[in-house]
Amino acid sequence: MLSEDRQSGAIDNNAPTKITTWARLTQRLEENHEEFGPIKGDLTLTRIGLIWLAANLVVTTQLTGTLFVPGITWQLALSIVVAGSVTGGVVLILVGNMGTRTGLPTMSLTKGAFGLRGSYLAVAANIFILMGWSWVQAMLAGVTIDFLVSQVTGVSSPVLFSVLCQSLVVCLAIFGHEGISKVEPYLGMVILAAMAYIFGVAFSAHSIADYTALNVDPALGWRGTIVFDVVVATAISWTVLSAEFNRLAKSQTAGIVGCSVGYVLSTSLAMGLGATAIAYVLLEGGVAESFDPTVIVAAFGAPLAVVIVLSVMATNTLCIYGMVTSVINMTPNRNVRFLPTALMLGAISIIGSSWLALLNQFTEFLTLIGALFIPVFAIMIADYYIVHKGYYNHDILLGHGGKYWYRNGVNWPAIFVWIIAAACSFFLNYTAQSSIGATVPTFVMAFCLYVGLAVLSSRVVKQKPTSIHLSADT
Repeated sequence: MLSEDRQSGAIDNNAPTKITTWARLTQRLEENHEEFGPIKGDLTLTRIGLIWLAANLVVTTQLTGTLFVPGITWQLALSIVVAGSVTGGVVLILVGNMGTRTGLPTMSLTKGAFGLRGSYLAVAANIFILMGWSWVQAMLAGVTIDFLVSQVTGVSSPVLFSVLCQSLVVCLAIFGHEGISKVEPYLGMVILAAMAYIFGVAFSAHSIADYTALNVDPALGWRGTIVFDVVVATAISWTVLSAEFNRLAKSQTAGIVGCSVGYVLSTSLAMGLGATAIAYVLLEGGVAESFDPTVIVAAFGAPLAVVIVLSVMATNTLCIYGMVTSVINMTPNRNVRFLPTALMLGAISIIGSSWLALLNQFTEFLTLIGALFIPVFAIMIADYYIVHKGYYNHDILLGHGGKYWYRNGVNWPAIFVWIIAAACSFFLNYTAQSSIGATVPTFVMAFCLYVGLAVLSSRVVKQKPTSIHLSADT
């Protein structure tokens, strides 16, 4: 009977459908990816700590450390790095804890303060900033690899190596948070081992007394307060991803302690490595050219290049993941899928990594990050912990209406404070050239102004509600 059906052209509806390799890969990846909405985390304190440890051992943090010496003494630079990391880490931890308590990523949480539509501005700024970070870091990795390769072969193509590095990053990022939680700790361990070797070389060649005795060059224009401001600003720049990863923690304790230890330790080690490496170059009779990876790679060789390249792999994977989750959670549209979004943003990041001219604008890029996001996080923290007493309800998951619709989807007082505080940041950086920097003053002003407006408009919740994780009943 079956042979007669086949001969007559009949279709057997029970026959198994042939699935292509691409379809199987897509299905496998999508099964392990989160979509719109909250996630109930299951990562331990150790896992969260290792993710944050690997994340901020990145080349940009290392090279930031090279900016400080010999502008200030080596020992003062190290102490300020620790103090600034702890201070800035408070902002990072508070926003990250919002992710643990609600299950939402950072940009989804902006809906509570800015409104369901007002948050689009923060999301757009976040994608722009994370894309820029991924470009800069891929370029620095490409320049580092190119330096080593050109020494051996005489062939130089930094653009090619930058593109190859970012292509590998995109391949890692498409595996989502499960892939990140598995890969990041191992990258962190390899990076730490290479860093230990570099510190060993530096301190076996010269004593600590030699480093502390280095002469300061006042002409570089660095002061302790400005260094502190830069270190705090580094923590602020990382806060765009804090809830993304701390929402994966199984408890608030795991998120807070893991993030605190991982971030402060990684920043102190990375900036400390940069400051020590550039001091070593000076002690060896070299010239201190800050924010140039080839200078310190020339001094320490392949081990430092390994640190730089692997740190870019670890951090840029997080940047791509952060951009994707921002897009997916912008609106409750189930048609926006993780894999196609990751591939689209990944393609843009690969193309952009060839724009090496951006490296010449890095300082301006950092200033832009500070101006845009310091007020955002001040407003978020004030809104969640002070105005709403640590509670957002399920209305934050809506696309229209509800508690966080405010006026046509926008909380205009938050937008007003954001604009005023951002303008203040630009003024302090470029016009007033504040002796204490712009980060802390801008944050304090935005926080106080937003709370003040909330009090005047009677928006502050009087009775503290019971906090709930938003994955319940969704």
